[in-house]
Order: sequence, then structure tokens, then C-alpha cells
Amino acid sequence: MTSLSAAPAASVRGPVQAVPRPALFTLTWPLFTELLLGMAVGLCGLWMASRISDAASGAFALVNHLHAAFFILFRVVSMGVSVVITQNLGAGNRAAADETARASLAATSWMGWIAAAVVALSAPLLLQWMNAPDSVLPLAVPFLTMAAAALALDAYNAAMASVMRAHLHARDTLYNMLAMHSLHLLLSVPLMSGWGPLPPLGLVGYALAMTISRAFGLAFHLWLWRVRLQLVPSGRDWRVVHWPRLAPVLHIGLPGAAENIAYRLALMVSIAVVARMGAAELATHSYTMQVMYFILLSGLAIGFASEILVGHLVGAGQLHDAHRLVRKSLHLGLLASTGIALVAALTAPWYLGLFTKDPKILATATQLLWITVLLEPGRTFNLVVINALRAAGDVRFPVLAGAASMAVVLAGGSWFLGVHLELGLVGVWIAYAADEWVRGLTMAARWYRRGWVPHARATHRRVLRKRLQLGVHHPPALGDGHQDADAHSQGHHGGAAVADEGQRHAHHRQYAADHAHVDE
Repeated sequence: MTSLSAAPAASVRGPVQAVPRPALFTLTWPLFTELLLGMAVGLCGLWMASRISDAASGAFALVNHLHAAFFILFRVVSMGVSVVITQNLGAGNRAAADETARASLAATSWMGWIAAAVVALSAPLLLQWMNAPDSVLPLAVPFLTMAAAALALDAYNAAMASVMRAHLHARDTLYNMLAMHSLHLLLSVPLMSGWGPLPPLGLVGYALAMTISRAFGLAFHLWLWRVRLQLVPSGRDWRVVHWPRLAPVLHIGLPGAAENIAYRLALMVSIAVVARMGAAELATHSYTMQVMYFILLSGLAIGFASEILVGHLVGAGQLHDAHRLVRKSLHLGLLASTGIALVAALTAPWYLGLFTKDPKILATATQLLWITVLLEPGRTFNLVVINALRAAGDVRFPVLAGAASMAVVLAGGSWFLGVHLELGLVGVWIAYAADEWVRGLTMAARWYRRGWVPHARATHRRVLRKRLQLGVHHPPALGDGHQDADAHSQGHHGGAAVADEGQRHAHHRQYAADHAHVDE
């Protein structure tokens, strides 16, 4: 088994100091609140659409599904940027982190506006592919067309928020999201229903409010970049793609997005299986999934927070601390997700009545939520460990192992258990749980058997080389996320500045030699 011990080496420098880092909870609660806020806004939008008509509710759901599908493309940039910046900051290379942040803007511009153009120009075709009913199409087409611009602005906000979180400014990002979503809802009411001289615009009004609020969020992020990070993008940053700077981002982001796409495809297969069972089963599945989305928020937030901190620690070469952090995150995630799932199952008969009064649907949904109590611990392993593997640079294994389980266990198991063995929705939910546990235990074995360590070594060597190329001499300590990044001047190994240029280069060569590997 690979050891995490740092290699002993003779050195002219002082002893290595531990890098202070914020508590896991300091990052988790803003992320959890932000995720919860986004889901709450979606539910409010669905409720406002339902006040128009059932067809409007259907149009809202279909457009949101398409929006989410295209948003996966933007995760290529936002996910990769977050990991690469945390690794460079952990290695004390603020200059490389800033280069990556700037490079993300042009990539986001091209990807976001091309996606927006495709959505706007092919809205009827996309909705027909989604089998939109004839009664829904007249409402969904203008709604999707108007929402296309918001999609591009969402791409910017996702990338810029990832940069802020990587710098440990999660609370500032939360404040931005709170202001943005509040503005969206405040504008939606008069624009959808009409107010004074404003005519009622229905779903188009909701999309227009969303576009305005996303533009506000972008402006807020630009202000945060300037004030918190001292980053002011130039005109070229928005349009000229720097491929060498993006290479590490794509190395992380492409496999991560591929994993999300594989999961969504497998889930769509399972939903198609459920749709064959009948309208009542489809409704039951939909209601239970809505509840399950709320249950998984705690594990998702802990996983995102762990990714940020592990990236910093891997960049700093502190693999022992990264390993301890992941174990702590797993313990907290398992406790939180299992506890919330248990409460959701116990109280299901009460809150499910808000969705339906059908006793059969209520009974089946309650049964599925009890299966969810068994499912959630397996999902927590995935949410925490996969993000940690990604932050350590181990990006291909989660995709290859995960895609196989999704195809065979999730998609194939849904049909085999639900249709072939005639277990219905219970069989589908058993397949969901089995997939989460198969993937979760596989990822946990990868982490605990140190399969990620060679990738972490390679990542650490890469960020150190980049640091030396840029002439960065004193890596800053990992702060608490509430101080300006430029104020980080304390080195990892504590020692005074080397007097002349030749001594500085010797110092960095020794640092790279001491930290670029761990013992076998």
C-alpha cells in the first residue's frame, strides 16, 4: 500500500509549517444554503407557472430540464477551474491561479453564447425531441427562446463563482446568489402577471426576469473579483481563448462532465422504464425524486467543500491532511445524509399530502423513501470521494468505473428489477440504491488503497514547476477565506527571504525535490 509520508531530505530551509485552513463547516454551510436556495427558487417558479395553467407547469418543467442538460457543458469549465485554482493556491502560485481564472472567461464566452444560440434557434426542435405535448409547445417555445440569454449568463456566473469559492470566499458567492435569486423572484411577479402599464407576459416574463437577474449576478461577480481578488479582466480575457492555460482545466473538467452526462443518460433510461409502468407510477417517481433532491443537499455541499480543501492540500503537498480531511468529510456526510433521509421517511405521510391525496401514490412513495434511507449512505461516498479524487488529479478512474455501474446497475437494473422481475417502482429504487453503493464502495476503495496518490504526486510536481516558471518565491498560507488573497505572504516553510537570485532558485529546487513525491 502506498504511504502518504513525506520523503525525508536534507534541506537548507527551516521546518515545514502546517498550512492553516478553514474548518470544513465554514465552507459547507454557504454551499448548502446556496444549493437549497436554488432549489427553492425552482419550486417557486413551478408554483407561479401552475397558477397560469397545467400546460404552463409542463412547459416550465421541460424547459428547466433542457436548461439543466445544457448547463452540464458549462461544468467542464467551472469544475476544472475550481480544482486547478485550488491546487495552484495550495502550492503558493497565485499568479497561475489568476491566469486560470482569466482563461476561464473566454472559454465560457464561446461555450455559453454558442449554446445560447443553439437553444434560441432550435427551440421548437429541442422541445419536439422532448415529446412536448401540443398544448405545451405554444408556451414552451417562447419561454425557452427567451431563457437562452440567461443560459449564457449562467455560464459566466458558474465559472466566476467557482473562482471565488476556490479562493475560499464561499460566503461572498452566497450573498451574490441570494441577491440574484431575490431579484429574479421580485421581477417575476409583475412581469408574469402584469402590473400597472406592464402586460402579463406569463412564462416569457419569468425568463426575462431570469435574464436580468443573471446579468446582475455577473456584475456582482465582477465587483467581487475586483474587491476580493484584485482581478480586473481585460477585453481580451473575454474573447481570446488561451489553450495552454486551459489544458489543466479541461483535463479535470472533461472527465467530470462526462461522468455527469453518463449519469443523466442512465437516469433517463430508468425514467423511460418508469413511464412504461403508467401515469401513477411516473407521478410517484417524480414526487419522490423531488424529496430526494433535498435529502442529498447536505452530502453534495460537503463534497464540494471537500473538493476545494483537498485541492489546496494536494497543491501544498500535504497528502496526510488531505486523507484525514476526506475521512472526516465522509463521517459528517454519512451522519447528515442518513439522518435527513430517516427524518424524511418518518414524516413522509404528512408532507407528501401536499403533492397528492391518492392513497396508493402516498403508500408507494413512502416505501421508496424508506429505501432512500439505505441509498443515501452509498450516495455520500460518491459525492465526497469522487470530488476528492478529482481534486487530487485522479479524474479518469471515477468516470470509467462509474459509467460501467450506471449502465449495468442503474439503467439495466431498473429494467431487470422493475419490469422483468415485476417489482415496479420498488425494483427501480433498489437499482438506484445498488448503483450508488457499487460506485460508492469502488470510489472508497480507490481512496483508502491510495490509488489517488500517484496522481496527487504528479499534480503537485506540475503546480510546483509552474510556480518556479513564473518566479513565485514564497507560497502563501491557506487562509480562512475572509482576507484578501494578496495579503497571504507567509511561506509554507517559514524562513526568511533568500538574499540573492541564485539562492532563491536553489531554495525552490530544494523545495520541489522535497515535496514532489511521497514514500512508497
